[in-house]
Amino acid sequence: MMKNFLITLSILFILSGCSSLELEAVSSSEEETNRILALGLSHEENLIEASKLDTPHLVSVVTLQLTNARDEEIQDKIDLIASDEFASMVNISSDGLKFIGSNVSESKKTGILETDIDIQNFHLEGIKNPNNGLINHKLVLSVAHNSRNERQYSSANLCDEWNRCDSNKQEINVVSSSAANCSTSSCDFKEVMELSLSNDFLRKASNTGFKMKFNANRKSNKINVSKSYLMGYLKIAQ
Repeated sequence: MMKNFLITLSILFILSGCSSLELEAVSSSEEETNRILALGLSHEENLIEASKLDTPHLVSVVTLQLTNARDEEIQDKIDLIASDEFASMVNISSDGLKFIGSNVSESKKTGILETDIDIQNFHLEGIKNPNNGLINHKLVLSVAHNSRNERQYSSANLCDEWNRCDSNKQEINVVSSSAANCSTSSCDFKEVMELSLSNDFLRKASNTGFKMKFNANRKSNKINVSKSYLMGYLKIAQ
C-alpha cells in the first residue's frame, strides 16, 4: 500500500514539474517578445534579436509573436486611416444633436436563382440628449429581397469572436415593410428595422468592431460593423 502511494506521489511530482516547465516556457517567450519590442527596433532587427535566443523552439515562438505584433501594428494604422474617412462622412444635424453614419451596402447571394440576392444597407445613428449629454444609438438595417412573402424580422443576436450568434437575443423595432413589382410568385420586398445600442456597448466594441445577426421566420442576415467604421462614427458622435 505504502509502495503504491510513493509511486503515485512520484508521478504527481513529475507531472507537476512538466507543467511548471511548460508554463515557464510560455512565460519566457512572452517576456522575451516584450523585451525585444521594448528596444524600439525595426521588425527586421527584432527578428535578428530573436535569432540569438537559447533554443530553436524559443526562437520560433518569439519570431511568430513578433510577426503577429508587426501585423497588428500595420492593421491598426490601416484602421486609423479608414476611420478618419468614415468620420468625415458622418452627417451632423444643424443643432449638433443628431449623428448619422455613412451607409454601408452589401449584396449576398441566398439561392440558385438570379433573383436570390439580398441587398443589405446599414448605418449607425445617434441622438444626444441636450439635458445630460447622453447619446442613444441605433443600428438601422434595410434588407431588399425578391420573395413570395415578407420575412417579418423580429429579433437580433450579437455574434461572438467565433462567429456564433445564438445568444444575447435582443428585440428590434420594425420601421417599415413594403412590396413592389409583384408577380404571381413573388414581390420585391424592402424591410427596414432598427436595433437600439448603448453608448457603453459601442465604446467597448470600438477595439474590434462587432457582428450582428437579424432574425426572420425562415431567414437571417448577418452584418459586420467594422472597427474602422465604428471608430470613425464615434469620433463624431460624442
